[in-house]
Amino acid sequence: MNTAKTLLALSLAAGLAACSNSDQAANSAQEAADSATEAQQAAQHAAETGDMAAAQSAQAAADAADAAADASAQIAGQVDTGDEMTRREDLADAAEKAADAAEQAQDAAEEANAAADGRNNTDGN
Repeated sequence: MNTAKTLLALSLAAGLAACSNSDQAANSAQEAADSATEAQQAAQHAAETGDMAAAQSAQAAADAADAAADASAQIAGQVDTGDEMTRREDLADAAEKAADAAEQAQDAAEEANAAADGRNNTDGN
């Protein structure tokens, strides 16, 4: 009886962890997409100032944020296909790291925009 309960508990824990990994990856992908959108807006604002060097830097950062967002989304789509828990955790962590890269690129785009004295957009709209 104890063995059955232990196996049931382990299978429930594994199921919850899989859901958590999927949720983590999906949230990371959404955060990365949001960062890419804000980075693109910062690049547009920098371009509006006429400062081409800042605009080019901001656009390069926005492109990097977009690539990181694509990677995060692609990785998040693979989490559910993993057949072992470690693989799912690794994929979820990779999606989160890609989202972090998108946020860093967003920061770079916003800094380039600020250097050009572009319109400040911190609300994501």
